[in-house]
Amino acid sequence: MGFDTLIVNGRVVTAADTYASDVAISNGKIEAVGKGLSRENAKKVIDANGKYVLPGGIDVHTHLDMPFGGTTSADDFETGTRAAAFGGTTTLIDFAIQYKGQTLRTAFDSWMQKASGKAVSDYAFHCIITDLGAAQLEEMNALVREGVTSFKLFMAYPGVFMLDDASIFKAFRATAKNGGLVCMHAENGSAIDVIVQQALAEGKKAPKYHALTRPTTAEAEACGRAIALAEMAGAPVYIVHMSCNDALEKVREARDRGLPVYAETCPQYLYLSLENMEAPGFEGAKYVFTPPLREKWHQEKLWNGLKQDHLQVVSTDHCPFCFKEQKELGKDDFTKIPNGGPGIEHRMSLIYSGGVAKGRFSVNRFVELVSTTPAKLFGLYPRKGTIAIGSDADLVIFDPDRKHTISAKTHHMRVDYSMFEGIEVTGMPDVVLSRGNVVVERDKFLGRAGAGEFIRRAGYTGR
Repeated sequence: MGFDTLIVNGRVVTAADTYASDVAISNGKIEAVGKGLSRENAKKVIDANGKYVLPGGIDVHTHLDMPFGGTTSADDFETGTRAAAFGGTTTLIDFAIQYKGQTLRTAFDSWMQKASGKAVSDYAFHCIITDLGAAQLEEMNALVREGVTSFKLFMAYPGVFMLDDASIFKAFRATAKNGGLVCMHAENGSAIDVIVQQALAEGKKAPKYHALTRPTTAEAEACGRAIALAEMAGAPVYIVHMSCNDALEKVREARDRGLPVYAETCPQYLYLSLENMEAPGFEGAKYVFTPPLREKWHQEKLWNGLKQDHLQVVSTDHCPFCFKEQKELGKDDFTKIPNGGPGIEHRMSLIYSGGVAKGRFSVNRFVELVSTTPAKLFGLYPRKGTIAIGSDADLVIFDPDRKHTISAKTHHMRVDYSMFEGIEVTGMPDVVLSRGNVVVERDKFLGRAGAGEFIRRAGYTGR
């Protein structure tokens, strides 16, 4: 019997195993995994000799086509998913934002419209809740039934996104029953606001003060509070974009007690530090995102957290704003700099390079961090996140030895700078397939806008 595509001579890597094998694909699914599969009737054969065959990357934290601070993030669902594909990421979970007074349904419908007909590869949504009354608690149950099984809440940004503890506790109680998962932005927004206002009053308006007004203690306190509220409600919690050791300690302690507490970090916290914010002139604005960059010593603590499973996931928090025109809105006041940075394209190479190539953890752990655990926590597994018969043929043929210097000149994100400019990585995707279709081959894009599908997700079942 014939296959649509046969990948031969590769080394298959999952979270659990590494072995020499061929992989056969038919109708967008993996049909067979084994040695010596017949090439005879395969319509297309891809030779992966000397390469790894990995499950497609899953980035569970992106902000495409997102209005913020009087502008909109520079990548839409077409350019964002395309850049992601060049980096080996084949599924995104983006955020549908409920603005105050809106229904959750309005938020979801609005973001579905943004993605539909544009996304190159598959996508799903978390729902950001900024206004939580009885009606929205009911809507949470309805959305979970429809495959939107996670919700993001903010302890930061008073007056915009921030919810009070009572609302957060109610949301946790709802997810404890309906099988949803709360993703928490953990920073003490009220205290930070006081520090920010003081800095502005003292004329401290340069980009670096974005970082200096958001202390690590504010992140750690909120992280501890989020864990306590989740524990009281009997619910799991997922802490997003963890940036510092103080917060990491709270997660480690909770996990040691057996609580269902999970956390992600992002490449910027593993590679960049406060020193980047000291760049001359307004250059520091390139690194204005939240939580902010920290002192350099936190980097090794976070890498170790990934190794020890105190941190379970690496996502990007990709929220790109062009330096010219967009970041410059805050030229005279750091609080007006649109908050976010571009990273969707380089996550897998940065984590492979710093993790596997530098000997910090195994290639299996790498797959676990960038694909398998995100799929398991967010209800995509085993459709996504592994290489198994019946799983979607989202696959990356990855060259562990290929070197690449990251630069805005060569990246595919629609933004005029790179946070990782000049960093050389070891390990790059050569061929990327989304549901069996080749979307990237070396440096050529072969996909098409609109090929991506909305994926309904299962509820949280534990990892």
